[in-house]
Amino acid sequence: MSVASDQSALHDRSDLELVIVTGISGGGRSTVARALENVGYYVVDNLPESLVAQTAELAASGGPEVRRTAMVLDVRSRAFTTDLVGVIEGLRKAGFKPHLVFVDADDDVIIRRFEKVRRAHPLQGDGLLADGIAAERRLLAPARESADTLFDTTHLNENQLRARVEEAFLAPSTPGLQFTCMSFGFKYGIPRDADYVADVRFLPNPYWVPSLREHTGADKEVSDYVLSQDGAEEFVDAYAGLLLGTTQGFEREGKRYMTIAIGCTGGKHRSVAISEELARRLNAAGFPANTHHRDRGNE
Repeated sequence: MSVASDQSALHDRSDLELVIVTGISGGGRSTVARALENVGYYVVDNLPESLVAQTAELAASGGPEVRRTAMVLDVRSRAFTTDLVGVIEGLRKAGFKPHLVFVDADDDVIIRRFEKVRRAHPLQGDGLLADGIAAERRLLAPARESADTLFDTTHLNENQLRARVEEAFLAPSTPGLQFTCMSFGFKYGIPRDADYVADVRFLPNPYWVPSLREHTGADKEVSDYVLSQDGAEEFVDAYAGLLLGTTQGFEREGKRYMTIAIGCTGGKHRSVAISEELARRLNAAGFPANTHHRDRGNE
């Protein structure tokens, strides 16, 4: 093969939109796979790690219908090994640009999901369900640490997860980073799938204003109140500037989707208002940004 043909092959591989999906059983891998199919990916489910490279080569040499390919790997496969990170690195050395997606949820949520479908965990053997989950976490820990995108489904139903995946992997009309600005309440826990986390509890809480208590940060009266407080505009200006200052670097590293988590006490007023304003600033700067209010309505 000539140098020119070698370069052409590498170009074809790098042009392939290749997504590798793995994660904790019961976390929502099947929902992620269906969502990827909805946005045009050719999905190969329950693929052994030993066939990942071969499947990627077939996709790179295939037609336009497989230019967006996703592979779902999990411990159900008897050929599953512990070296998924090594497989990903091998793909990169071969000229591919794989995007590793990890799906996770809290143990108590995973347990409830397994109990609901009356199914044993694939790794529990003669032990308890919790033993199987713990074994799987140990097996997949390196992959979780190396993931490009983490979807924490603890607080998501199936439709919400599908929407998050479709937002992240829908072919963009313009290239570049896409943002989700997520509000949350610290009393319900920090989102584990956030790339950045900010705390806006330094602002006065509208909860203590009787006329605002039953409203949310998406309502104009609450938004106006929050954004008029000392330090609010300065915070949004600085935080938007920080994010916009990192976009070129993240794009250069192949990042395409970022979750920005903004937290207050209950996730109803301050964090919602700031998330909405931050998304507005990012959109105005030319970066697609949507909002997701995780804990709004919990109180």
